[in-house]
Parts: sequence; structure tokens; C-alpha cells
Amino acid sequence: MSTSTPVVAIQGIRGSFHHEAAEIFFREAGTEYIPCLGFKELVIAVKEGHAGFGVMAVENSLVGGMLPNFSLIREASLHIRGEVYMRITQNLMALPGERIETIREVHSHPMAIMQAEGFFEAHPHIRLIESADTAISARMIATDRLKGVGAIASISASGIYALPVLAASIETHRENFTRFLVLGKTPASLESDRAVKASLAFVAPHKPGSLVDILQPLAGAGVNLSMLQSLPLVGRSWEYIFHADMVFPDFRVAREMTDDLRARLEQFWVMGMYPPGKGIENTAT
Repeated sequence: MSTSTPVVAIQGIRGSFHHEAAEIFFREAGTEYIPCLGFKELVIAVKEGHAGFGVMAVENSLVGGMLPNFSLIREASLHIRGEVYMRITQNLMALPGERIETIREVHSHPMAIMQAEGFFEAHPHIRLIESADTAISARMIATDRLKGVGAIASISASGIYALPVLAASIETHRENFTRFLVLGKTPASLESDRAVKASLAFVAPHKPGSLVDILQPLAGAGVNLSMLQSLPLVGRSWEYIFHADMVFPDFRVAREMTDDLRARLEQFWVMGMYPPGKGIENTAT
């Protein structure tokens, strides 16, 4: 990582979960954040050099993978430099003096609403309204002094925008983790004797058993396949591009196995090699 103060593009604004994940990864004082309302905007900010890095959610333990984000990274030729796993706690907040009984509508990002649907089944008088970002919803309530309106957002957003929490940790399932990738224009620096995670993409030949033929040699090398998902290959009916995450024992094995895959496949991308992330228990509930 550069010794200069990082400039990091995030989806959303201060107080968003992307902001929290970025602060976990980039611990340097004075880190500058560029808010982006969409993932495409985030990728463009990094690709065009407005930000040195980007932090992007790609997977949630409850709702699955966000495959279009992998496509954005691949098509922009960005490098995955790291990852953060963070437990997500959703919290209902509103202006001081409000109670759940006085709230008539709640705004938040669609994924946050989906993760808290169980809580609102017990409060049918509340209308759920989708917005661009959790923290933007909180800021809107604080800035416009909206009475009778709540937001689902992080504890950080509650503090930043001075909105008391009416109900904490309202996510339906506590095992609610999101995986964020750290993006840049250059590869990560790696230690040769440490485990290496690689995010790969490839097109398998359109014939029976081709995927098994691709993956089988990896098992004998001690490679752990941690994620495998597919997307339709545009312009070629019933053919697919696969995105895979693999954990290799060390950099030497990672390089040898990816070189072998590159030689055997017509279309193959190494989207990034980086240290495997660890689960982060976000205890701020």
C-alpha cells in the first residue's frame, strides 16, 4: 500500500457500511473518501485515477453474490488487492423524540430492507421505501428534520447524523456477513510464504465434463475453492463465464496453478491475488 494518505472510493457516504469496511482496511489517519452512489461510478473513480482505491461489496451470507460487481471489476481491468468480511448490524433510527409507534415510513437501501423484513412484520403500519444508500437515508432525515420517518442504517450513521436508535440489531439473522473487496489499478504486494487468495474468471469449453477437467488438478495441489458462480456469456447462447475464488498454500503454488489454467483456457483472467481476509465481528450494535 502507498505511504501517502489513501483516497478511497466507496459506495454511499460517511456512515455507510462501505465506509465502515474501508476504515477497517485503511487504518491511516486522514484517509479521504470519495462517495459514489453506484458501483459503476465507484469503478470509474478508481479506473480514471480520481481515487487510488475502491471498496466494493460483492457477497452477502444471506442474499448471496453480487455477480454484476465482479463483471464491473473484470471489464475495468482493476486489481483486487484485499478483502474485508464484516458482520452487518441493521438499526432503526429517527429524530429525537420519535418512537416506533410514531414512525409511518422507513427508508433504506434495498438490501438493508431485505435483511430486516422480519422485524417489520410486527409493525405493519410502517411503509418500507427503498433508497440509494443506508447512510443517505439517515442524513436526509437529519438534514430535513423529517418527522415520522425512520432509516435502517449502521450505528456509525446514528452517531454521525445524531439520530437515536429506536431498535438495535433488527436484522432477521445475526449471521449476516458481507464481503467487501478492495480495488486498485496495481496488484497487491504478497509475501511468498503466506497463503494467497486469487479471484479468477474463465470461460469453460462448451462440452461435457469441461468444468471438472479444469478444477480437478487444483484439489491435488491443496487448493481450496471458496466460491464458484457463473454468468451468461453475452453473445454466446448457453455458454457461461465462471468467477472463482481459490485459496492457495503460498504464492509459488498460486503462480504455478494460474499459469497452468492460463495455458489450458482460451479466456482466463486473474482479477487479483491478495492475502485472505478474516471475519470481522462488528460489535457495534
